[in-house]
Amino acid sequence: MEKQLKILVTGATGKSGGVAIEELLKMGIPVRALVHSVDERSEKLAAQGVEIFVGDLLRFDDIAAAMAGIDTAYFCFPILTPGVLQATAYFAQAAKEAGLKGIVNMSQVSARRDAKSNAAQDHWVGERILDMSGVPVTHLRPTFFDDWFLYIREDIREKDTIVLPFSNGRWAPVDSADLGRVVARILTHPAAYAGQTIRLYGPEEYNVFEMSEVLSKVLGRKISYDPVSIQSFNELAAARGAHPHFIQHVTHVAQDCIDGVFAGTNNTIEDITGQKATTLAAFFTDKKAVFQ
Repeated sequence: MEKQLKILVTGATGKSGGVAIEELLKMGIPVRALVHSVDERSEKLAAQGVEIFVGDLLRFDDIAAAMAGIDTAYFCFPILTPGVLQATAYFAQAAKEAGLKGIVNMSQVSARRDAKSNAAQDHWVGERILDMSGVPVTHLRPTFFDDWFLYIREDIREKDTIVLPFSNGRWAPVDSADLGRVVARILTHPAAYAGQTIRLYGPEEYNVFEMSEVLSKVLGRKISYDPVSIQSFNELAAARGAHPHFIQHVTHVAQDCIDGVFAGTNNTIEDITGQKATTLAAFFTDKKAVFQ
């Protein structure tokens, strides 16, 4: 039954989408990848037997065409890019027209009606749009990813410092490869998870002072945490050319983190995939070279 499915993966050249595709191919399931352009990453997918469809999530005709002959789909819109509501509405309508059996929607743990982050509130509204489509949908709400440390790797590499505006806020980082495995499992068993909103946490909760200790141990040198104010971090991000959409989002999710919105842990990744979630130490060990 599973091998009769055909699955569409967006964000296919990203980490979660890429791992989802790897898992689906292991199961022998045909995969179509929606990509922005043909490049080395998409060519690698094509060499693995993935059908490549070039299109844009902000063009309805592209999404509708990509959905033709598809059974289930992963919707992953980049959080740092404006336009998630437009893309979600297009995706929902195209999925309804195509008669999809299920959608896995990438949301975030801070998604809620009264979120102050535009991106977080848009994700909540996007969930409601998908719910109204009538297509069975599963919303995934992960906490912060461990991959966020890659965005500040230059400070870690050159200054032995983690500069973030999260004060003593705590969370259990999720590895996006684990997210990809969760996505693959749900895409192949859509009825089992339909209608659910699933929070995803890593296996261990920390504040950034404790995370810096984990990284120090892995690298064998002292890494310090500089808990700058939200305003100072935003000024630094703006100076480095960050998009105002990103700055507005970070402003409010940083406060959410300080207020405990991102805190918590669970075994959901292991329960769904049968594989233990990646620890922060394992992530740092795997990415050790980029911090050296």
